[in-house]
Amino acid sequence: MSIADNINNLKKETGGIGVTLIAVSKTKPAADLMEAYDAGQRLFGENMVQELVEKQETLPKDIQWHLIGHLQTNKVKYIAPFIAMIQSVDSLKLLQEINKHALKNNRTIDCLLQIYIADEDTKYGLGFDEAIELLRNPEYAELKNIRIRGLMGIATNTDNEKQIKEEYYELKTFFDGIKTSFFRKEESFDTVSMGMSADYQLAIEQGSNMVRLGSTIFGTRVIKHWKNNTN
Repeated sequence: MSIADNINNLKKETGGIGVTLIAVSKTKPAADLMEAYDAGQRLFGENMVQELVEKQETLPKDIQWHLIGHLQTNKVKYIAPFIAMIQSVDSLKLLQEINKHALKNNRTIDCLLQIYIADEDTKYGLGFDEAIELLRNPEYAELKNIRIRGLMGIATNTDNEKQIKEEYYELKTFFDGIKTSFFRKEESFDTVSMGMSADYQLAIEQGSNMVRLGSTIFGTRVIKHWKNNTN
């Protein structure tokens, strides 16, 4: 099927149950993104700041860009003028840097706290205790140009569905607890971003309302650089 067909089918699957679809477009050429765009997709996720900035400069300006990869503090300034959401916040230091550049750009930037739920050393994220400690920190309370919208997590890369379900269940349960303890009066704290192409249906079963899909939309073809044409 075409990218447009994939987008349309996924929107039918997710839209009716209130799940937001993020098209993960890392390494994909502009033509592929435009095919998804022409099918109505407006939310795109990128892992690398440089690639994200280059795409933002050349593609339609009503695209809402999400940074879903690990973000270094020295790269925040490049995306602060336009980023719709940073899903991979894993430290107070990073939040402070985002706040600083959001203020410079007269913006409030939406963020998700990335929570470490996988049984893998290569994944980033805050532990449950670290996330609570961050939200209790008086320095966090001083940040007026960021808005925590929810939590993001990446499950272990495994074929063990039981383990994946348990990891997502733990994240959704933690989200509910954080909502009650810290964001009870804030309707904007509403996002549980979990689930990728291999496991998004399991994630939705466990309470995800935002999924990040790459190969399910664009296929698995590897592009050496996103600017390359499709020949």
